[in-house]
Amino acid sequence: MNRRKKVNQILKKKAKKSNDKLNPKSKPRYISKAERAKQAQNADEQQQKTTPAQHN
Repeated sequence: MNRRKKVNQILKKKAKKSNDKLNPKSKPRYISKAERAKQAQNADEQQQKTTPAQHN
């Protein structure tokens, strides 16, 4: 690979990286299976606290 091509390749790579950092990601953040289970458990607890159990 000649020197000019290599320099251009490096500069393009650097520009692409900086551009990617500036633009926000459209994809939501990944939430692990364990984290989803915790969130579901917390939601269930909150729901039980807000709606008291009815006794017959």
